Order: sequence, then C-alpha cells, then structure tokens
Amino acid sequence: MIDPYYAKPKTFHALPLKKVLDLGFAGSGLSLDKEEYVLRAKDGYAVPFRASRLLEDGAYIAIDDVDVPGWEPIGNQKANPGPFYVVWSKPEQQNLETHARPWQLAAIEIAPFDKVFPHTSPGALPAGSPAIAGYATFRDQCVQCHAINREGGRVGPDLNVPQNVLEYRPEAQVRAYIKNPQSFRYGNMPAHPGLTEADLDGLIAYLSAMKDHKFDPDKKDP
Repeated sequence: MIDPYYAKPKTFHALPLKKVLDLGFAGSGLSLDKEEYVLRAKDGYAVPFRASRLLEDGAYIAIDDVDVPGWEPIGNQKANPGPFYVVWSKPEQQNLETHARPWQLAAIEIAPFDKVFPHTSPGALPAGSPAIAGYATFRDQCVQCHAINREGGRVGPDLNVPQNVLEYRPEAQVRAYIKNPQSFRYGNMPAHPGLTEADLDGLIAYLSAMKDHKFDPDKKDP
C-alpha cells in the first residue's frame, strides 16, 4: 500500500489498533466503541478520533519499518516517526483528513473532544444551527490539519488567531478554496468534492461564529 506521507509503498511490522485498545483498556469497564479518543505525539501534538474511526478494520500501529532499519524519515521535517506510527491498510483509508496518521505516537487516551480542544467550541448555540453543524464538520475533517485558537493540527494555518480567515479572505473565496484548493495554488491541502453546499454553509457559519471566541495562549498582554 502506498503511504501518503512517503508517497510510495511502505512495509511495516504493525499491530492491529483495535487489539491494542482492547489490551490497553482491559478491565476499565468502558465500552470502547462508545468512547472518544485522543492520540498524542511525543511533542504534544494531539489528534482526536471518534471510536467509529479508530476501531475500523485496517487501522494499525506500526512498530518497526521493514524497508529501512531504524525508520525512514517522514514528512517535510524528515522526522523519525518512531516509536510508533499509525497506518491504515485499506485503499479507502488513505485520505489524511479522514484517516489521520500521527507519528511519534506516545499515548492513547480516552478523552472527550471538547475537553481536549475546549477553545474550538462556538459556544452555546441551538443544536440544529449551521454553526454547530460546521463545528462537527471541522472536528471530523479539518482539525487534523488546522487549528482554531491554537488547538488542533499544525499542517495548515490556524483559522481563528491572530485573525479569523474570514477577516482577510472573502467568504466566496474561502468556500471555493475549501472545495478545490488546487485551483488557487499547489499545496498540501486536498480537494473536498464530497462537501455539500450545506456542509460549506455550516463551515462558514462556524468560522464566522469563532470570530467572537478568540483565544491565543501565546499572545502577550500589552
């Protein structure tokens, strides 16, 4: 299987992720298929997963690189992905946005999304509001690469601080860029042909709502 980070076929010694969870949380009394998880890298990077995703067949924890002893460097940083690297074996699991592949994995925790990323919430809004729907889309498809208020992924830019993306890009441009970023510039962000107009409405509503919920832990008070 072609690894999307290495952009070539790779072979690993790996353990089924579901079995690792079953063993790791044995005796906890928890229903693992109903929990929310966060996978933490050695540098503190945290990737959230719903149980429905993390317990899929095809999810593995690579413990060794068969092709290159001591692990082949990965990513733009040419990092060592050890001690553990999450990989997915099925062809339909190669999208990095839907099936994140955190490397340098240090811990797997059971933790609700809103506890791990509290400052990504748009606040108390009606359950059926577009912003809440957009928040769910951000959580499922965007947070692995993008952060809100410095919480989330590090591949793409933060979308809310110091400026919200809607404060320096027109809404129509943001919508079009999310749908097909390659039509604007060549980069790492993939196209999202599966997002409906309602999905885009929700994302725009969520981003707009977050303009009133800025939090930057690194900003120094004047």
